[in-house]
Amino acid sequence: MKINIPTKITIVRIAGVVALLGFYLAVYIAGPNSWASMTLGDSGIYLVNLIGCIVFILASVTDFLDGYLARKWHQVTTLGKFLDPIADKMLVNSSLIILAVAMPFYGGTNPLLVPWFCVVIMILRDLVVDTLRFVAASKGEVVAANIFGKLKTIFQMVALPLIFLNGWPFTYFDGGWNPLLRVAMFFVYLATAMSLISGIIYVIQNKHVLKEKTDGKDA
Repeated sequence: MKINIPTKITIVRIAGVVALLGFYLAVYIAGPNSWASMTLGDSGIYLVNLIGCIVFILASVTDFLDGYLARKWHQVTTLGKFLDPIADKMLVNSSLIILAVAMPFYGGTNPLLVPWFCVVIMILRDLVVDTLRFVAASKGEVVAANIFGKLKTIFQMVALPLIFLNGWPFTYFDGGWNPLLRVAMFFVYLATAMSLISGIIYVIQNKHVLKEKTDGKDA
């Protein structure tokens, strides 16, 4: 089977996420005395998280690029449609989990962490919506995107790099604030709210696909 360029880009994104997970596992095993505990001056940005941020941004760019090229070159394929959402969820959900865990190499400078309840809400929302899409597709229907789902993605793309960078550049004025009230965390809350709202709308607007049909009528 010949794989086109957009799909190859998607596969590279998946490989990048796997490499990122392996990288964090390695520094986790290395512990607090490794180079991973280094911070960039007094910024509070850990070197390992800077690398994670760069990988996240590059992977996010490929998310836009593969879709754009597939549409422009009329190379939308079944494999591509299958892999693209998997790559997206791997990137975002893996980053959420990484940024919710207090790594052993975090020393005197405590980094921002994504609250566990935000991680749970966003991952559960994805599971519900993806399952709903699967059921709808099995019945020949398409679950259309809504504006709140798009806003969720935008806020996630802003929030996660900010958390990787420990809230920089906003740390110049909010560095001494309660971690749960800092600017970077505000974007996490917005992403969580948009995730929850969009998930509820998806379920309400498409609840008919969950109904069984008997003699041509909804049961």
